[in-house]
Amino acid sequence: MTCTILVGGQWGDEGKGKCITYFCTHDKPDIIVRAGVGPNAGHSVEYNGEKYGLRLTPSGFFNEDARLLIGAGVLVNPDVLKHEMEYLEKYDIKERLSVDSNCAIITDKHMQTDKDSSYLSKKIGTTGSGCGPANADRINRTIDYAKDVDALKDYITDVPKEINEAINEGKDVFIEGSQGFGLSLYYGTYPFVTSKDTCASTAAADVGVGPTKVDDVVVVLKAYITRVGEGPFPTEMTPEEAEKLGLEEYGVVTGRKRRIGLFDKEFAKRSCMINGATQVALTCIDKLYPECYQANKYEDLSQEARDYIEDIEESIGVPITIISTGPDLEDTIDLRDEKLN
Repeated sequence: MTCTILVGGQWGDEGKGKCITYFCTHDKPDIIVRAGVGPNAGHSVEYNGEKYGLRLTPSGFFNEDARLLIGAGVLVNPDVLKHEMEYLEKYDIKERLSVDSNCAIITDKHMQTDKDSSYLSKKIGTTGSGCGPANADRINRTIDYAKDVDALKDYITDVPKEINEAINEGKDVFIEGSQGFGLSLYYGTYPFVTSKDTCASTAAADVGVGPTKVDDVVVVLKAYITRVGEGPFPTEMTPEEAEKLGLEEYGVVTGRKRRIGLFDKEFAKRSCMINGATQVALTCIDKLYPECYQANKYEDLSQEARDYIEDIEESIGVPITIISTGPDLEDTIDLRDEKLN
């Protein structure tokens, strides 16, 4: 059996969706479970030329044999979930997806509070999805849970029971986090953070798995850094510098233009330490080195790109096992057999 957690190592937007999809279609876990905050984080995935933006459904849904779950730590907006079930109808999502009975529910009131708060919407730069106000209500014990919502009654399950039974039976479980280390309420750039911790240990708690059951922690790092919203960004470059490098990007949920910066080795090292990384997936190397676009063998990368990757690996002290060279699943270099065995 294996139980793997994947989390973002920077400020989100690291390419987790692509990496999750790769792991889940290549390794074919029996259960794929969503941890993290809630629908304020979007995962973008591409498969067979089609692009999908997801906010609650596990990004590994392409693995059509996998059970899809949402852990109790995740805030659920029933409207978003319903939309994604319809949006992904051809993948039989309704037949495979369940939410934990103790997921807390986001309502219109939470979203309106989020948008009406000038502190949250303007100073902090939240997405307006209601996650902060919902988590505040959860702490105050006034929020409804999924088991209280009629529209979700057919999708309720006991996620910890399902996952732990699967692990005990020798099955594979994949846990996907959301957002990134720099947005952690505990370890990020407070107050410009999200409304809970975003690290691997919390992802395990979100879905009801104890630390002794976790085998691997994959931290996803982008070859440069992006950030949506306000807050410190020590390696940030000007928009003009980013455009010259062809690094213009926009957020999946908000559509806001992402801020762009150079790779921060010290930040990445601390992220890997606190997350307990056993391996790193490095994404978007092709954006920095266009000649590496769609390479799927390490030797096909340019020498400059290889030097860049090896410098990062030496700095963070964790093996880089996955290198993404484009948006599609085929645009991936997988070094796990070489580096982990």
